[in-house]
Order: sequence, then structure tokens, then C-alpha cells
Amino acid sequence: MSGREVLAAAGVLFSDAAGRVLVVRLPYDRKHPVAIPGGGWEPEDRSPRETALREIREELGFTPRLGPLAGVDWALLRDGDRPIVVYLYWAEPLTAEQVAAFRPDAAEVGGWTWLTAEQAGHALPPRLSRRVTACLRAPRGAGPAELEGSLPVGHTLGWLSADRPVPEYLGPAAAPGLTPSLEEPPELPMDRETYYATRPRIRTKARALFTDTEGRVLLVRLRPWDGPLGQVPRWTLPGGGVEADREMPRAAARREIREELGWEVEPGPLLALDWQPGTAADPEADPATGRDTAVLVYVFDGGAVTERMLDSLVLPEEELVEWRLCAPEEARALLTGPSWGRTAAALAARERPGGGPVELVRGRAVGPDLPQA
Repeated sequence: MSGREVLAAAGVLFSDAAGRVLVVRLPYDRKHPVAIPGGGWEPEDRSPRETALREIREELGFTPRLGPLAGVDWALLRDGDRPIVVYLYWAEPLTAEQVAAFRPDAAEVGGWTWLTAEQAGHALPPRLSRRVTACLRAPRGAGPAELEGSLPVGHTLGWLSADRPVPEYLGPAAAPGLTPSLEEPPELPMDRETYYATRPRIRTKARALFTDTEGRVLLVRLRPWDGPLGQVPRWTLPGGGVEADREMPRAAARREIREELGWEVEPGPLLALDWQPGTAADPEADPATGRDTAVLVYVFDGGAVTERMLDSLVLPEEELVEWRLCAPEEARALLTGPSWGRTAAALAARERPGGGPVELVRGRAVGPDLPQA
């Protein structure tokens, strides 16, 4: 596995009429058995939303209706663990009848219960506790929380402090009422390390949206490379791959801006999260994004460019051959369909002050009231 590959997962936040959140017991995890429903991405999943839906069907035996994206967290894990990016979704509140119809897979779910936000904060392991608590505390309309290491960054700092104390971890002792397993779960076929070593990975990129005073978008053109597609002029927003084993997306954006443009710029708000499925989920996947796996693109607001910045711009000859300030119409003509969709969505997100990133699949917005792209 290369340093640019990262695990991916999706979880779901269910609530009841009293505003409590659903937690489950993981029979295979003796160290941290309390979690929220969800699980790991598979290459056949066309998006994290599909991952979330599939996992709930497999774990609890029903198909939920998902709401908006609640947050995204990039965890640069230590002690031999792998970096992971996690999407968290809201779901429509469950009725008593829906809960009564749960048909859990005993190997995946050993029990469930409803917890208040405070109880969940103590029952969930610290990293997951911070992640879930951030989403639960988010003001409605604030947009998805942006987290790194389960701590707030970007616009999320406007309503959640990064140094907020983590609730004392009590585990199952803070989760009264966890229902017992319906049957004894089977033995796991492999240990934790082997399991994670065999899990599929995605690749990630961090790009920046820069515009001038006339609203023109800064694009750069990649140096041609061997192969048919490499000879086609390819324009894109500045940025590149995240070194997943050593940096967070914001740090990657900062580094890429410095390496590609020669500017020391602190990335602004996260504007868009664009999931590009691989060919296992989408036979028409763009080969430039990596046909063998999915690619997640973070788009940050780079801000306004000045004449002084443009005068100092020096492209790395080994990577880029040209830059251009483009009106939206010209940018649309130069970019691929998904890349233009991503750029247009990022431009629109700028007009929603204080909001979080828009969720995209191949450059098209997805959500509870929108079709899957």
C-alpha cells in the first residue's frame, strides 16, 4: 500500500422521539465495544451514502432513509493503525415499530440501546466520542462538520472549541440497557491487524479554489505524460494527492499550494467533498482519477489572488506547464465534467457564509432530497 491510500467508512446517527442517539455493541471488539451503526467502504459502493445504507441493511436488517451529511472526519491514526476518513450521516428518526423490526446480524451487532448525548459521550471510545459529539452539537443549518483527528477545524471552529474536554471514557458502563445478543457470535476469521491490512483503500486529493476580483478561476494544466490520456491537455484546480500516512487534508492543501504556486496560503473553508467512484462501482469512472479505486477530493477556499501573487507565481516544470485565470464559461470548457461540477459547486458554496462543505459524487450534489449521481 502506498502512503497516499486511506481507509474509508460511513456511520449513521439515528435518533428517537426523545432526541437520544442509537448505539450498538460490537461483539468482536472487546476493547471498545460501544459504537454507532456503520462500517467500512467496499469498492462496489458508489459513494459513502451507499456504504452507510448497505451497512445498516447488513447490521440491523432494514433500509433507513438518510438525511444530510453530518460531518466528515480524517483520523491520522497512530501505533500501527491506518489513516481513515469517516462520513457521518443523519437519518430520519426511527419509530418504535421500526426498532421492533430490527433483525441484527449477531456477528456484527451484539445489542443496542438509546443514549442521551451526554451518555454517548462517555460510552463511545474517545475518538468516536469527539466525532459524534461534534455532530450532535452542530447548529441546524451549519452544514457538515469538518474534523481532523476528530477535532473541529475550518468553519466548525465557529461553534465548537478545539480544546473542549473529552468526556471521561466509561465504555459499556455508561450505556445502560444494552440488549443482549440474540445468539452467540461466531469466531472472527482473522485478528484486527490482519483484518485492517486486507481492507480496501481509497486515494485522496486536496485542491484549492482561487479567484481574482473579476471572479475568474485559477486553473493549472498538467504536464503531458506517456499514454493516450496523457497527451490530452488536462486542466484542474491547483492541488494534488494527500500523503495519507503523514498529513491531514488541510496540511496537504497548504503544501500543494506552496509546491505548485510558490505561495504560503492558509486554506480557508472546506467548500466541497467530491467522491469519485472506481470502476468496481462505476464502469465509466474517469481513468485519470484512478480506475482501480475511489478518489475523494477535498476542495478548500484559497481566497482571492492579487497581482502581486500572480507576479510571484512559478510553476514546477516537472508537474505543470501553464496557468490561466478563466471566466466560469471558459473553465467549464477546459475542465472535465466532474471537475467542472466540483468547481461550480465550490463557487456556489462560497455564497453560503458559515456553511459546511457540499457533498458530491462525480461533481454532482447528493443528499436526502437529491438523486444519487
